[in-house]
Amino acid sequence: MGRIMDNLESRCIRSGLKMTDQRRTILKVLEGAEDHPSVEMVYERARSQNPSISMATVYRTLNLLDELGVVIRHDFKENFSRYELNAEHHDHLIDLETGDVIEFQDGELEAIKERIAREMGYDLVDHRLELYGKRKRS
Repeated sequence: MGRIMDNLESRCIRSGLKMTDQRRTILKVLEGAEDHPSVEMVYERARSQNPSISMATVYRTLNLLDELGVVIRHDFKENFSRYELNAEHHDHLIDLETGDVIEFQDGELEAIKERIAREMGYDLVDHRLELYGKRKRS
C-alpha cells in the first residue's frame, strides 16, 4: 500500500471510521482517478476490483468520506455529483460543451483571494473556485 493510501486510511481511522475492504477499494478507486468520477463511475470501477460492493455501499461511503473531509463533492452545475480526494488545493475550469473538468493552480490568484478576505476583516479558512467556459473557436 502506498503512502497516499496509508494517509487516507489513517485519516478515516482517526475520525472513527472502520476500514472495511469495501471502503479501502473505494478509496483506491478515488486515489487512482484522473477525473472527477460520479457515484456510478466509482461504483463501476470499485465493482471491477471487488464484486461484493453494492451501489448503496458506494453512496454511503462517499457521503461519510465527504462528511469527514476526506473527499470533496462537486456538483459543477450538473444533475449529479462528482468526487475527488481532498488533497492538494486546486481550482477547476469546467468545459460547458464537453463536461471536462480541468484542475489548475495559480499562486497569484490564491494571493488575491487571501488579500480580499484580509481586506474585509477575515482569515480565509476555505474556498472553492469553479470557472465555467467554452473553448474559443479559431
